Amino acid sequence: MGVPSLLAQGDLVTQLVAALLLAMSVASWVVILWKTWLLRRASGDVARSTAAFWQSPNVEEARQRVSAFDREALVLPLLAAIEIEAPHTLAGAGDRSQQLTRVLRGALHRVLRRLQFGQVLLATVGATAPFVGLLGTVWGIYHALVGISLVSQITIDKIAGPVGEALIMTAAGLAVAIPAVLAYNVLGRFVGHIEADLEGFARDIRELMAGPGGDRLQA
Repeated sequence: MGVPSLLAQGDLVTQLVAALLLAMSVASWVVILWKTWLLRRASGDVARSTAAFWQSPNVEEARQRVSAFDREALVLPLLAAIEIEAPHTLAGAGDRSQQLTRVLRGALHRVLRRLQFGQVLLATVGATAPFVGLLGTVWGIYHALVGISLVSQITIDKIAGPVGEALIMTAAGLAVAIPAVLAYNVLGRFVGHIEADLEGFARDIRELMAGPGGDRLQA
């Protein structure tokens, strides 16, 4: 008896648990494949974009060069943020160093939210999938016990189906959770490396633009 046959013989709860595990698996693998592709591009783009920035004579020229490398728009928002305007508002109050700190922090947070997108889903799937599978396991064992109580003579046929459902749900929960947990940890390290590079770059351009002659570099 195969897995589809066992699931087809299950009741509504068993089929709902199986469908939920399938949806969790599909969602996590979509995120894993997408984020792997995204972070591979982003890692190289950030390195090339920052190198292009420091090789440029001014910020305007740097923006044009960086736009050719920054396909995920991770560095360009930081360059756009240093163009501080609105002099007659609270946003323009304080010295230039304070203004740059505020606008770069806001731009950096927006960029980092894009990099971290999907991590919560992977963590949630990794943490909850075993318990969803456990629900199917408990329900399958319950069916086995009910089947035993309803017959005077116990046969393997009466308990094989429910026990098989229970074992399948246990394995399915682990099969969904393990890739999600591994991906969360591995991809989280890549995100952390890119975040460190962007934070260092934001700090460097803040010190550059807040220092003497920073205004002249805008042209």
